[in-house]
Formats: sequence, C-alpha cells, structure tokens
Amino acid sequence: METYTSVIQQVFNVTLISAQLLIVAVTLYYFTLAFIGIRRKPEKKDYAPVNRFAVTIAAHNEEQVIAQLVENLRNMDYPQELFDIYVVADNCSDKTAILARKAGAIVFQRYNDKKRGKGYALEWLFAKIASLKKDYDAVVIFDADNLVKKNFLLEMNNKLCDGEKIVQGYIDSKNPYDTWVTNTFSIAFWLMNRMIQLARFNLGISNVLAGTGMCISTDVLKKVGWGAHSLTEDLEFTMKALMYGIKTSWAHDAVVYDEKPLTFMQSFHQRKRWAQGQIDVAGRYLVLLIVKGLREKKWMYFDAALHLFQPFFTMIATGFLLIQLLTFLQPYYTNIFIEFIPWSVWQVVSGIITIFPLIALFLDRIPWRAYLGLILFPIFMYSWIPIIFVGFLHRNRKEWSHTKHTRSISYEEIMEEKSS
Repeated sequence: METYTSVIQQVFNVTLISAQLLIVAVTLYYFTLAFIGIRRKPEKKDYAPVNRFAVTIAAHNEEQVIAQLVENLRNMDYPQELFDIYVVADNCSDKTAILARKAGAIVFQRYNDKKRGKGYALEWLFAKIASLKKDYDAVVIFDADNLVKKNFLLEMNNKLCDGEKIVQGYIDSKNPYDTWVTNTFSIAFWLMNRMIQLARFNLGISNVLAGTGMCISTDVLKKVGWGAHSLTEDLEFTMKALMYGIKTSWAHDAVVYDEKPLTFMQSFHQRKRWAQGQIDVAGRYLVLLIVKGLREKKWMYFDAALHLFQPFFTMIATGFLLIQLLTFLQPYYTNIFIEFIPWSVWQVVSGIITIFPLIALFLDRIPWRAYLGLILFPIFMYSWIPIIFVGFLHRNRKEWSHTKHTRSISYEEIMEEKSS
C-alpha cells in the first residue's frame, strides 16, 4: 500500500513539475516576443498602385452600419478602377442589401438556413466573384461594422508587391470610449497588434488573421481554397494556409476601425465563440503543425502551434494556481517557483508584463483618454479564464452567434476623436 501511495505521489509530482516548466517556458517566450514588438523594422513603401482588389463584406442584418462602410471604402486613396466593393447580404431580413447597393456596392443576396455563418457566406461570395471572370490580384475582407483608414489598399498593395500572399491589417477600435468594456477590449487589441503581431512580423514568422482587415492573394485562394467554416474562420484559414507553407504577414499601417461590444455579456458571448473556435481549430491543426515544424525545422510552425495551445495553457495554469491554494497538497510536489527560481526574477518579469499595455499604447500613439481603461484592464483579461473553460465545455457546438452592431459613426468623426 505504501508503494502504491508513493507511486501516485511521484506521478503527481512529475505532472506538476511538467506543468510548472510549461508555464515558465510559455511565459518567458511571450515575454521575449513582446520585447521584439517594441521596435519597427524598415519597410519599402514606394510601390505604385498596380494590384486589383475585390473588397468583400459579409453582412447579416447590418442596416445600421453597412452604408457608412461602403461610402468609406469608396473614398479610399487608391485608383477607383483598381478595386470593386462586393457585399453578400447573408440571410438578411432587413434593408442591408438595399442600403449597400445604394451606397455603391455590388450586392449579392444569399439565403441558406443550413450553412449559416461568415465562413460559408464568404465562400459563396468568392465563388460569385470568380464567376464574373474579372481579374483580381487579391480579395480584401472586412466586417460590416468596420471603417477603414484611407491608405488601407495602398498598404496592401505594398505588401503584395513585396511578395506577400496573405496580410493582416492593424485592428483599431471604432468605439473605445463608449463603455469600460469597449475601452478594455480596445486595449487588448492594441496590445496584440504591437507586442504579438508586429513582433511576429519582425521575426519573419507567420502572423494570425483576425477576422477583418484581411488581404488574401487570389493565387492562394485558387491553390488552397477557402473551406474555412468554423466559428473562427480567420484562424482556421491561417493554419490551413500554413500547412501549405504560406505564412501570413502584417501591415501595421493598414488600419481597420472595428466596433467593440458595449456590454460585458456581449463580449463574453463573442469571446466564448472565439474560444470554442480556437479549441476546434487546435484539435485539427496543433499536432500537424508541430510535426511540420519538426520536419522542416522552421520555428513559425511551432509558434503557430503555441498560439493554438493558448486556451489549454490557460486551463493548465489556472489548475496549477488552484492546487497552490490547497495548502495540504504542498508537501506532495516540488514547487520550482519557490525552490529553483529566485522570487526577484518573477517580480521583475511580472512588473514588466504589467506595463506592456502602457508601452503598446504609447508606441502606437493612442490618445491619452484611452489610458483610463488600464485600471480595469486586469479584470477584462482575467475574465478570459471562465470564458475559456466554458468554451472548452461547448467546443463541439458549431452554432454561429451574430454580434449585433449599432454604432453608426463616420470616418471623419473617428479622425476628430483621435486628434482631440
């Protein structure tokens, strides 16, 4: 009996040591990655506008915001003959199609009760565009609630001329000051833009598509196909393309203004969908990416796998924290944070991690008004823990949940707000 108890204790100890080593390794990796995002490497910006774009929008009951986006896109600083705007009014029961067409978009209406969601709508729209026999070099994808900086297509043209095939733009916020949720949500995106996405670009590894502000070469679509129908179709397509060896690049100056949820529960449901989708995509691609990384000896595949692993990492770290709180278990495992790593080291690391959001906001010249959200930012970030656990429990549910967009605002209003 004593031998059996001893074996269980040893297994418990080894499991927790492994978990702790994983926590240390992942924390230090993203800590280092954030430092790499502090600087910006030089980029070639003087390419002439030569690429033709199909600008696409998947819209479901978006009559409140669709016209403002189409008008905004028509006024981009790019030759009008080199881009067309397409809207798929997907299962709409409002005036989305009428308003989009009136604003100047080419509109297709789609009705399908079985294949619901943005991924299916985009695939259907891409097929429609292909049937028109028009020559496009790339498709650009926006959400209906977005507004776009006028140089967006110029920046994407630069990237395509530089040889990139898939590019993600900078996700800014359309409504960062509406509520504490929109403020903290915006900070999370600003932090990700600078300390993760830009850092990956600096390293030359693959970025991750973010659902909107995406540019995909038509050559890639012909080779890979879309086929992304999960709850996180952007992440799914990123990993699918990577399996073909096609990485995603980053355009820090191609800015999209995205509407953030107004209430905590709206953000909860949206983030739960993201967690469900990420866990689903991880189940299909995480191991494959690790194997591909081992075969080709390229770090970008391991980084992508680590990105997919994040929900599981959060659950493991939370589990270890709970075990630490159970003091009666402490004699049965080795705590490497206490016994092997000086406490001062973790104080320094934790302190620097805490100011990373402040650094990101400062470097990207975010208005000072946004800094107030840093007070409640930890609450927003820690709320990811229950969201991820719920997302894991609901990982097999595929129902698409639509986020209602109501923030009708012009591009000029956003520019005025940023300059004030």
